[in-house]
Amino acid sequence: MHYIYGINAVSEALKARGRAFQWVGMAKERHDLRLQRMIEDCRRLAVPVRFLTRMELDRMAGNAAHQGVCAVTSAKQYSDLDDVVGAKRGRYSFVIVLDGVEDPHNLGAILRTADAAGADGVIIPERRAAGVTGTVTKASAGASEHLPIAKVTNIARTVEELKDRNIWAVGLDERGSKTYDAVDYNMDCALVLGAEGKGLHDLVKKKCDFLVSIPMLGKVPSLNVSVAGAIVMYEIVRQRRASNVEMSEAVAE
Repeated sequence: MHYIYGINAVSEALKARGRAFQWVGMAKERHDLRLQRMIEDCRRLAVPVRFLTRMELDRMAGNAAHQGVCAVTSAKQYSDLDDVVGAKRGRYSFVIVLDGVEDPHNLGAILRTADAAGADGVIIPERRAAGVTGTVTKASAGASEHLPIAKVTNIARTVEELKDRNIWAVGLDERGSKTYDAVDYNMDCALVLGAEGKGLHDLVKKKCDFLVSIPMLGKVPSLNVSVAGAIVMYEIVRQRRASNVEMSEAVAE
């Protein structure tokens, strides 16, 4: 059995319909509007609801951060590389590649930002990295349920495959020769983020077309990977939005 917990996480999973739900457990003590709406969603989708004590929900979730909701579901269905590349949402491809992010809260935060920034999907390694667990689903506020997420055996080889499909690889590295805002992201591209502490593996770095860095003006030499990733993702959004405005204005003239 797999558990997902938290109001947003369970609500988004119900909306996405990417998992099979056995049942949803809700705290007996809660009678607010948000839970009432979820009960209605469950009834509409023929998902059974059980009313449990907070202690029972704590045991299911493995912690007390469930907000009074915990669901028993099937496992997250991972996509393959073709699905991620084929999920192109805009004029240019926008793929996030994670080279061994191990902390589930970081993975969840990255997925949440990737969805908000309009990324096509996320690629993670099968080994030595966090997968989409209940903790990740909660940390992503349910964004993990909407994004195509592919698991691959070798990140360096996958970066090569993306390049073979004319998708440029931009690696984020504290020793990158360019600052993150010096690259023109109006192209099909993949943003490659490294593991906590270790950064990108050497072979993955060599496969990247660009290595970019974020200027650090204080005493601490680096940022948390989810924060660093968010900065670059939204630079990509900024540049592409500006380009779209320029194109619209040119057409109007």
